[in-house]
Amino acid sequence: VQLQASGGGLVQAGGSLRLSCAASGRTIFSHYVMAWFRQAPEKERELVAAISRGGASASYADSVKGRFTISRDNAKNTVYLQMNSLKSEDTAVYSCAAGNSVRDGPWYYRGQGTQVTVSS
Repeated sequence: VQLQASGGGLVQAGGSLRLSCAASGRTIFSHYVMAWFRQAPEKERELVAAISRGGASASYADSVKGRFTISRDNAKNTVYLQMNSLKSEDTAVYSCAAGNSVRDGPWYYRGQGTQVTVSS
């Protein structure tokens, strides 16, 4: 499975961005739980959000609850992350992953990230 994230950029604090992650390769996208991670400079990688195979349930890091929404379109092999009310501390490289469990993974596949920079 190849995962390619896109949609990052520079945005002012309080603004919004929508990230996309497209899956390709010989896979059945709907077989995987999908997640978004982020990593800021000199910080540990953080699980931001994860969504179940059918999209009915999702989990979020406390730091983004109420501001970010994860969704997926299995017909398009794509997972999204809608980010609203962005803060400077959301600045990071965001990447997606495919795995087995919303809570624990494990995460079998990871893609390259897209940079999100929030200016204050």
